Amino acid sequence: MSVKYDSIGINYNCTRKADPHLLQRIYANLKPGSDRLYLDIGCGTGNYTTALQCMGVDMIGIDPSETMLKKARAANGETQWVIGTAENTGLESGSIDGIVATLTIHHWPDLTRGFSELSRVTRKGGRIVIFTSTPEQMEGYWLNHYFPGMLKQSMAQMPALQKVTSAMESGGFSVLELEEYNVEPGLQDFFLYSGKHNPDLYLNPEIRHGISSFSSLSNASEVEAGLKKLKADIFSGKVEEVIQSYENDSGDYLFIVGCKYGF
Repeated sequence: MSVKYDSIGINYNCTRKADPHLLQRIYANLKPGSDRLYLDIGCGTGNYTTALQCMGVDMIGIDPSETMLKKARAANGETQWVIGTAENTGLESGSIDGIVATLTIHHWPDLTRGFSELSRVTRKGGRIVIFTSTPEQMEGYWLNHYFPGMLKQSMAQMPALQKVTSAMESGGFSVLELEEYNVEPGLQDFFLYSGKHNPDLYLNPEIRHGISSFSSLSNASEVEAGLKKLKADIFSGKVEEVIQSYENDSGDYLFIVGCKYGF
């Protein structure tokens, strides 16, 4: 995973910025207190870590990619940036008051080990806020129409909701709430389904480079063909029919909010 994100991290900050609405939902679900310490696991270049720090939340950012962390340190020298993984944070037991994990759990090799380690370093009653998507939600992405192989690989990588919640509970977290998230126009963080309402975004190679599904999981020939078809459908207007055909009520992404057992 570190090799993958060392490559993606080259221009990552150009397209992956903290979105204000997402940031507010993370903050609201985390419910941070003053004089407490919080962890952003899989922090990448630290966009959400730094944004939370600017809101007065004392943060530590952990990521396996040194390339990502170099960018984080260059942008924010106040936060502590640490090489590590969910399964091996290197932090002291009970040293963290809460955790955020934004679009990262599908990269963890072992969910149960990851949540067990995060539970170890979290004080009792500490909250964990996970932002992710499920395979069921991804089946409703209109991207399936243009990049079926890529989406199939992405869905295979994404853990099912039941698997995530079971691993959380096995690791020491109770699940408090599930909050669906739907992509809105004007989203500033260009992750996989950021172009839900703006298909032109996917024609931008910089945006595709910052999305791991395009950068690491995709078949080049399929992407080339899919982009050609997408461009033609945008020009003709047919893409709107495709988008409408995938409308659903499952939500595009999901906040999973948990709490370490005990108070």
